[in-house]
Amino acid sequence: MRDQRVWREVNRRNRDWLRPWEATIPPPTPSGPIAHRPTYRQMVRHLRSEANAGRMLPFVIEYRGQLVGQLTVAGITWGSMCSGHVGYWVDQSVAGRGVMPTAVALVVDHCFRTVGLHRIEVCIRPENVPSRRVVEKLGFREEGLRPRYLHIDGAWRDHLVFALTAEEVPEGLLRRWQRARSSSTPHDNPA
Repeated sequence: MRDQRVWREVNRRNRDWLRPWEATIPPPTPSGPIAHRPTYRQMVRHLRSEANAGRMLPFVIEYRGQLVGQLTVAGITWGSMCSGHVGYWVDQSVAGRGVMPTAVALVVDHCFRTVGLHRIEVCIRPENVPSRRVVEKLGFREEGLRPRYLHIDGAWRDHLVFALTAEEVPEGLLRRWQRARSSSTPHDNPA
């Protein structure tokens, strides 16, 4: 709850940059309830409740001591599946510095090594090139297209599915990402 002011400021400053990629609430159907965007307090309560139930892992992302984004592992399914999907956003001011790939790699390693998940998915709108670069840099495998998968920016939007399993990164995703960064040229890897 103490991050509310900073979280709101980062979101406000990045509103136009994030809008094309943010989930929206679909219009009500005749048989469905009227939904509204939750308040910050409601969002935090929901994240905590889902985390306590073992269905979600919510994180904020900090860079040099400042809150710059959010990353959530949601849809965690146990039993014979042991999987979840990752969603994220980052402040435009730090985009391209390796913050998001590093955050995703850390979380995937936590999910595989500590939590015990076997598979992680990331679903991205095809036209979201910066987000696609994150999963490409990390070596996620593209699996296909999910037509009209999520309600984003006011309409049902197609998403590409990218995935990794624990067996694909036995050394850990962070280690693989660090190795890839150190072997790339400075032009390919902005600091």
